Amino acid sequence: MRRRYAEVLAGVTGARLLLAACADGADQGPATSDQPAAAATAWALSGGSDVVLEGAFDQWNREHPGEEITVSWLENDAYKARIGEALDAGDPPTLILGWAGSDLDRLVADDAVVDLTDAVEPVLDRVLPAVAANGEVDGRTYAVPNNQTQPVVLYHNAEVLEAAGVEPPETYDDLLAAVPVLEEAGVLPIALAGGSRWPELMYLQYLTDRIGGPEVFQRVVDGEPGAWSDPAILEALRLIRELVDAGAFGEYFTETVADGSGDVSLVATGNAAFVLQGAWVYPDFLESDPALVARDGLGFAPFPVVDGGTGDPDNVVGNPANVWSVSAAASPEAQQVAIDFLVEQTYAEREVERFLVVRTVPPVRKLDRRLDGLESEDYLRFVHDMVASAPHFQLSWDQALPADQSGPLLDNLHRVFTGELTARGFADAMDETL
Repeated sequence: MRRRYAEVLAGVTGARLLLAACADGADQGPATSDQPAAAATAWALSGGSDVVLEGAFDQWNREHPGEEITVSWLENDAYKARIGEALDAGDPPTLILGWAGSDLDRLVADDAVVDLTDAVEPVLDRVLPAVAANGEVDGRTYAVPNNQTQPVVLYHNAEVLEAAGVEPPETYDDLLAAVPVLEEAGVLPIALAGGSRWPELMYLQYLTDRIGGPEVFQRVVDGEPGAWSDPAILEALRLIRELVDAGAFGEYFTETVADGSGDVSLVATGNAAFVLQGAWVYPDFLESDPALVARDGLGFAPFPVVDGGTGDPDNVVGNPANVWSVSAAASPEAQQVAIDFLVEQTYAEREVERFLVVRTVPPVRKLDRRLDGLESEDYLRFVHDMVASAPHFQLSWDQALPADQSGPLLDNLHRVFTGELTARGFADAMDETL
């Protein structure tokens, strides 16, 4: 799975046992064909976080006989292929799982999903505004967040930094200045899974936002001619090349891949100082070196500010959360069951507890007190506060853009990292995709 949810601690089996204690009854597993015919259907992603959604669907089905929701569990790529076919055929599940962005825009333009604005207000009252906004199109709500929030974080090995005499960077210049010091100490300054390409995008997103604010990318989304030639994007690309040329990522970053946590393991083992990655990799650190985490050797911080930039330093990028939409092709009865499920179950008290059990942060308001005394409290609180205070939470660009633009984006950006393409060449190539 491209942005995978790693198994936590002893794995999903242990998590299921813990989650069962959060529900009102024993965990019965997801709905199956042996159960009574459901009034509604849902397709959900299998993986580490499926234990949370399983609990939500199981609870609903136990408490609402005659209104059960039949759930099918699919892997990431299989889901994307199947949901596309189902939408083309006019026969999608009642609850459509998505990533918002351009996919949601297309669903709304095709009248494929229901306007939920008036129906789901009780849910959105529980959700952080910066995350809830990703379910809106033209000021109306067509999707509701359904899982943990996943901002991109600058992780560091605190023991490596201390040994080298380096402080966590507050500015881009601090980060750049740390590169030769860390090289002299014999460690890779920044681990980068360039072989997977998509981790490179995090640098362009954050630097562009720090320099010019979210309006820069919004012009790309809006398809404005020449939007990729914005000075903020060109400057961000220049800074990326500056880092590459300084040796920040080493000589072999194109051979490192995110699958298998290649970049994370370099930091966990002390072979690299920093890695810019999403909150979804925190369980990977726990798995790679739990002792490092236990002795507070893993540090985390926001992406540095860029001196002279006009973007708000509290802005974050990443994946605010996956979302549920309700199919317009479903029967009115099935639609109502799906909406009732969203209102009653999404981020309700017991569901919030399920997320915290597996050390993930649901994007809900007033979470502070519930974090007191939890394992990994400092990290969970950091992620929560980061998202809660964000004036803007920008969806990953490759999710926000349609495939005919996101593919060239990743390819052309990789060529910038490898020195095959200049900033001007990147902008010209991408402007042709608008």
